[in-house]
Amino acid sequence: MNHSASDKPTGVYAAVLTPLTRELDVDPGLFVAHCRWLLQNGCDGLAPLGTTGESNSLSVRQRLSLIEAAAGAGLPMGRVVAGAGSCALADAVEVTRAATAAGCAGVLLLPPFYYKNPTEDGLFAFFAELIERVGSPRLRLYLYHFPQLSTVPISAKLIGRLMAAYPGIVAGLKDSSGDWSNTASLLKEFPGFEVFSGSEKFLLANLRAGGVGCISATVNVTAPLAQTVYRAYLSGAETEAHQQALTAVRVVLESYPMQGALKQVMSAITGNAAWLNILPPNRPLSEAQARELMARLRALPQTQPLGLKAA
Repeated sequence: MNHSASDKPTGVYAAVLTPLTRELDVDPGLFVAHCRWLLQNGCDGLAPLGTTGESNSLSVRQRLSLIEAAAGAGLPMGRVVAGAGSCALADAVEVTRAATAAGCAGVLLLPPFYYKNPTEDGLFAFFAELIERVGSPRLRLYLYHFPQLSTVPISAKLIGRLMAAYPGIVAGLKDSSGDWSNTASLLKEFPGFEVFSGSEKFLLANLRAGGVGCISATVNVTAPLAQTVYRAYLSGAETEAHQQALTAVRVVLESYPMQGALKQVMSAITGNAAWLNILPPNRPLSEAQARELMARLRALPQTQPLGLKAA
């Protein structure tokens, strides 16, 4: 299926946090509220059910309930790229089907990550089988390259094979490797391939090289700053100072365990302690870490508009 340029995901996307109840079940109401808040505060779109959203600690039922909640609440699903990664092909297919049926702009898919050193043929077979089983011309697949956690990289050769076999369906990639040279190489080798950087540190560089934006964990907090960079780039205005300010906040946040740090900040912004609930093996920040994190963020002038309440 050929998608028009206007309906392709671009810009600043948050890898959406998953709020949890005290019993560590998903909280659909708070999830929808957070999604709305992100869209009102600088996000062009949303990428729920990924690494930041603790997706691989959630059941298929829990993932489906959040997709259903988002669609049922009238969120703009055409601005959602939902995570569907799983080691189990059947689970990945089920979540991908649901996201596609709900009208999501795309699905973000990790490679199967339990068995180590899989062959390229094996990985191709996994993605191909999923595409064939979903069987929808609406499907737009974004590969998720995060070798530090998955330990299964997505190679340029695999990307080329999938694009050739499924043109218009295998649409892009999120590069969370942290290796800018890898992102730049993919953009050069596959013109028109929709590459998102996995960190807003690389937002400006990615846009300049032909990428489409960022899908980032810390955009849950930095969306207004990231949007300033994106708009400045589109308008041809000076962007370097904005990017430096954005990067400074990212550097602080990524020096702590990511899910715990971001939930700590969201609790501070909203005054809602429920944001501190987190699924094992991830843990909340210690009291000392939380105090240090908030002090470091409040010391940055660019964080003042972000709504961080005093300790």
